[in-house]
Amino acid sequence: MKMISKPAYPAGFPALRVLILVTGLALAACAWYAFAHWLHQDSDVTWFPPASSCNLHAAPCSATLGDKGRITLRVQADGRIDALEILPLEVEVDGVTATQVDVDFVGRDMDLGLHRFALSASTPGHFEGQGQVGICTQNVMPWRARVILDTAEGKVGSWFDFDVIRS
Repeated sequence: MKMISKPAYPAGFPALRVLILVTGLALAACAWYAFAHWLHQDSDVTWFPPASSCNLHAAPCSATLGDKGRITLRVQADGRIDALEILPLEVEVDGVTATQVDVDFVGRDMDLGLHRFALSASTPGHFEGQGQVGICTQNVMPWRARVILDTAEGKVGSWFDFDVIRS
C-alpha cells in the first residue's frame, strides 16, 4: 500500500503569496519615495533668489548671494536646451570660496527624480562639468536649475527657471 502525503498548504488558490508580493512591492515603493524625498531635501542650503529673469537657453544667468558674492550659470546649449542632451555646464563664483559646486535639474511642477551633477574646479572660482535634463512628459516641461555651493560657512545657492519644449 502506497502512502500519499498531503502538502502543508493548499495547492489551490495562491492568495497568500499574491498578498505577500503586493505588500512587498508597496513597501518598496514607499521606501523609494522616502529615499527620493530625503535626497531632494536641501534644508541646510541658504537660498538666494535670482537677480532677475533670464533666458538660460541663450545666455548665462546670475544671482547675488546676499553680501557673500555672486554666481553665474552658463549652459552651452546652442540656443535651446533639449531633453536627454548632454549639456556643458559652467559656474563662475565671485566673492566667496566654494569647495564644491553642484547643479540640480528639478521639475518645477512634478517630481522628475534626482538630476544632480557635481562640477569640477578648473581654475579658482570656475567650475565645469556636464549635465542632462530628463525626458519630457509634456509638450512644455518647466524645469529649475539649482546651483548649490559648499562654502566654509555652509551651503548657499540660487535657482534659474527654464522650459524645455518636447521635440
